[in-house]
Amino acid sequence: MLFKSLEFKHLNEQKVKVIEIPVLEDDNPYRFMISIRLEAFINKIYNNQNPKKVYSFKEYLKRVLKWKQYELVFKEDILKHNA
Repeated sequence: MLFKSLEFKHLNEQKVKVIEIPVLEDDNPYRFMISIRLEAFINKIYNNQNPKKVYSFKEYLKRVLKWKQYELVFKEDILKHNA
């Protein structure tokens, strides 16, 4: 799975970085849900008075999603015999 990161300036001119944002295919049924969650997460950070410098979106999703949904979004195809 590919991940991207996002960096922006907070109201107090501090740089904030959001890492581990999953890149999903266009036909993935969870793409819309992830984009809405990302927007909500960024708004939460932006409204925070004293934000941290780095946030993990993957860790945020682990806290807010049901575990079954989290597994479906981050499922990894395990290769047999190291192929």
